Amino acid sequence: MFSVFRSFRPEELKRVRRCSESDACVVMSNIRRSSSLLRRFTCRTEVQSSRTRSCSGGVFPSDVGLVLKSQSTDVFQNLALEDWIDANVDLQQRGVLLLWRNRPAVVIGRHQNPWTECNLPAMRRMGIPVARRRSGGGTVFHDLGNLNLTFFASKKEYDRRRNLKVVTEALRRVSPALDVQATDRFDILLNGHLKISGTASRLSRKSSYHHCTLLHSADRSALSAVLRPSCPGIHSNATPSVPSPVANLLDHAPTLQWEELLDGLVHQYNAEFGLSSASSLVDPTDESTFPDISRMEKELRSWDWTFGKTPKFSVQTQLELTDSSARCSAQLHMEVKNGLIQSCELQVPADWLPVRLSGELTDSLVGGRFCPQRAAAGVAALLRAQSGELQSRLHILCDAVMSVMG
Repeated sequence: MFSVFRSFRPEELKRVRRCSESDACVVMSNIRRSSSLLRRFTCRTEVQSSRTRSCSGGVFPSDVGLVLKSQSTDVFQNLALEDWIDANVDLQQRGVLLLWRNRPAVVIGRHQNPWTECNLPAMRRMGIPVARRRSGGGTVFHDLGNLNLTFFASKKEYDRRRNLKVVTEALRRVSPALDVQATDRFDILLNGHLKISGTASRLSRKSSYHHCTLLHSADRSALSAVLRPSCPGIHSNATPSVPSPVANLLDHAPTLQWEELLDGLVHQYNAEFGLSSASSLVDPTDESTFPDISRMEKELRSWDWTFGKTPKFSVQTQLELTDSSARCSAQLHMEVKNGLIQSCELQVPADWLPVRLSGELTDSLVGGRFCPQRAAAGVAALLRAQSGELQSRLHILCDAVMSVMG
C-alpha cells in the first residue's frame, strides 16, 4: 500500500476535497452512488461553473481529470483495475492517471513466453507470481520499490511522449540534479544509460492506456534472479524482452521520498494537461464501485490466461541422464500450443531405458499442460508400475523432462 496516502470512508468522500479538487470528488461520489453511471462514466455531473461546456445529457467540467491511487498491492487486482477503467470509463470525456504498486511479481507482455522470460522455479521458491498483462512490451519485475503509472486517454489523445514528459519533468522538479531523458523506445534513462522506466501500451477502438514503471528503490538482486530464462532450447516467435542495465532513483537521489515523488507526479500531470485533478484512494476489490471486477481478476489469475495465451513454441534440447551405473544423453523435442503439449518425442538409448518405456512416457505427456506439476501427476501411474532399476531410470528421465518445463 502507498503508506503516505490517507484512506477515506465512503461517507467522508464527498467532504474531503474542496476548491480545485471538487470535480474529482463529484466524480467519485457519483461512482459510489450508481453502478450504472460508473459503467458508462458519462459526462453527467453535479458541478456547474464558468468552466463547464455542454454535452449530451448534462454539463461537464472542461478541466476534469482524475488521479486514482490503488490501495491494493496485489498484481492481479491492479491489472484488473486497469482493465476495468479501460472498459468502463468514458475516456472521450476525461483523462485518468492511475498510480499503483505491487508486492514482488513478474509481469510479462501480452505476446510473451513466460518460460523464456523468467526463472519460474526460482519464483516458486521465492513465492513470486507471474502475471500476463493485456498490453504488449517486455517483462518487468515489480515490488514495493517500483511505482507503476497508467495514463488513460481517448485513442485520439494517446501520446506516450507527452506522458513520459510528465515523469521526467516531475523528476527534475523534485530532484534537479537528476539527469533523466526519455528515449525513442519510450524508456526513461538516468545518466544516459541506466534504465529507470519501461513502457507498454494498449489501444482499443476508442480508448488507450499507456503504463510505465518507475524504479525508486526496487530489490535489484531479486530482479536479476527472476528475469532470466527457465527453459532451455525454446524456439518461438513470441516477443522477446530487451535486457538493459537498470538503476534505482534512490541510488542517485538518496533523499527522494515516496511522498515527495508522488506529489511531484500528480502536480506535473495537472500542469501538463491543464487539469485540477484530485487524487483519491480506490479499492480494486470493491464490487460496489467496480462491478464485475472480480471476474476480471479471476481471469488474469488463471493458468489458461497466464500460460495458455503463450504463442506457439517448440522445445529442442539435450537431456543428461545419470544413475549409479551408467550415463547417457537423450534428445527431447516438444511442440506446445496454448500451453498444451501437442507432440513429444524422446530419443533415449535403448540400452539405458527400453524404447517401450520412453514411448509410454511421451504418450502420457501429450495433451497435457507444459507444466511440471501437471506432467508429474500424469506420469505417476507409469512410475508406480515399474520397479528396480527400470523405475529408478524412468524416474531420472521424468525429472529431466520436468526440469525443462520450469
